[in-house]
Amino acid sequence: MSVVRTHSYSVAESDLEEFLARRGSLIATVREGHPGLTHAVLIRLDDGTYTDTWHWESAKELGAALAAIATFHEAPLTMALTKDATAQSGEVVDER
Repeated sequence: MSVVRTHSYSVAESDLEEFLARRGSLIATVREGHPGLTHAVLIRLDDGTYTDTWHWESAKELGAALAAIATFHEAPLTMALTKDATAQSGEVVDER
């Protein structure tokens, strides 16, 4: 069953363009070694914060990517542009 990893954070408007470029590079790098990342969706919420949901084919593939996080040099560069970041993982129960 598929799983998601949801990140919540804020990004200064002045950093948004750079953040999007770094996020795109990070996603491409993760997919190179972990093709189980099926898609990633970034949503700007009404309060100006963002929800970034990464969809994975399985918990095993998500776990392998999380275990390798130190090898993704784009991760700290990307997250350096965020504030108040949190993350949660969960199993997809129903998708239509």
